[in-house]
Parts: sequence; structure tokens; C-alpha cells
Amino acid sequence: MIPIHDSQRSYSQPLVTVALIAANVLVFLFQVSLDPHTRNDFLFLFGLVPERFSWLNVLTSMFLHGGWLHLLGNMLFLWVFGDNVEDILGHGRFLLFYLLCGVAAALGQYAANPDSRVPMVGASGAIAGVMGAYLVKFPHSRIVMLGWFLFVFTFELPAYVVLMYWFVMQLFSGIGSIADAAAQRGGVAFVAHAAGFLAGAALIHVFRTRDRYRLRRDLVW
Repeated sequence: MIPIHDSQRSYSQPLVTVALIAANVLVFLFQVSLDPHTRNDFLFLFGLVPERFSWLNVLTSMFLHGGWLHLLGNMLFLWVFGDNVEDILGHGRFLLFYLLCGVAAALGQYAANPDSRVPMVGASGAIAGVMGAYLVKFPHSRIVMLGWFLFVFTFELPAYVVLMYWFVMQLFSGIGSIADAAAQRGGVAFVAHAAGFLAGAALIHVFRTRDRYRLRRDLVW
């Protein structure tokens, strides 16, 4: 099941969301233009390798991806959920919020296995934070899902069902992935996803939302 659209209306242009998607795509296009050996060196240089932790690499790793499916999946989730969170925070605060969620996700994965030599790459942790914020602010929004069983079809679910199911899957997968991390095997950074989600759900209470969002909320409630 893949989320492809939501019912929550945005009242401003998602400029930062679009810019983040563009930046991730451009960096990935540069990655795939490299020969395999150089590309591998590039990922080790700018990805986050816990054994040689670097704050700069925490930032740069958010814009690297391991393949086309990794990139496209992340960008789809950012597009579906990012515009509404950007709408209520404003462009500048949303960018800061996004980066802080990415930092929290990276620190979560680092704490799970600080001796790992496997580079961590991807925007998933930061996007998970956006999803956590979406759950807090728009729990009853309807999410259009794409499913398939013999044929492709769409259906709707409440946001809290989609996002809580996603979080629980990441949490339990993260617990199971710690053994793989200890064995220096690569894979999906489930711990980073769970940490980013929790960070986003918490940080959205700290960041001040736009006045017009509070007015709309008060009128609806």
C-alpha cells in the first residue's frame, strides 16, 4: 500500500517541499552519473558512517539515496505529507523543522549501533519527522492509498490509521534490525525512521504555527 494523495487542503505554495525534492533528485542524478567505484567512494565520503561520526555528514547524508526506488519512495512521501506541514509552519520554520528531524533520526540510528562502518543515506528520517507532525496536526485527514491484488485499485484511510501503522512497522522492524546492524550488514535504517517520527511528533508542539492556521483551526473546532 502506497499513499498517493491526501484530503487536507494547503493554503500556501509548498516552496521548501518542492525545493527539497528538487535538491534530492539533482544530487541523485549526480550520483548515478558516477562510475560504480567513484559512486561508492562518494557515499562513504558524504554518507553518515557511525564509526566516524561527523555533524557535516549528518546533513549531507539526508540528500543521498541508495537507488531509484529509495529516492522515489521518499519523495512521494515528502510530497504527500510535506506541503501541509510547511503550510502551517511557514517556509523557514519548516526547513529548520525538517533538518532537525533528520538530525534526530541520524542520532537515533547512531545510538543503536555507534560502531557501524556502513554509511547511512537517505531523507527517510527527516520525512518521518514530517509524518509525525502530520499525525499530530491532521489525524483525521483522509489518505488516498494505492493498493494491488490481481489488479491496481485505490481506497481511503484516516491519516492516523496510515501513520500509526507505518510507525509501528518501523518500530518493530527497527528492533529486529539491531542484530543486522551489529553484524555490519546494510539495510533499511528502521531505527532512524522511528526516531525521526517521534522527533517530528514532539517538535511540532515546540514550533509556532502560522496565525492563519490557528484561526482556521479555531473556526473549524
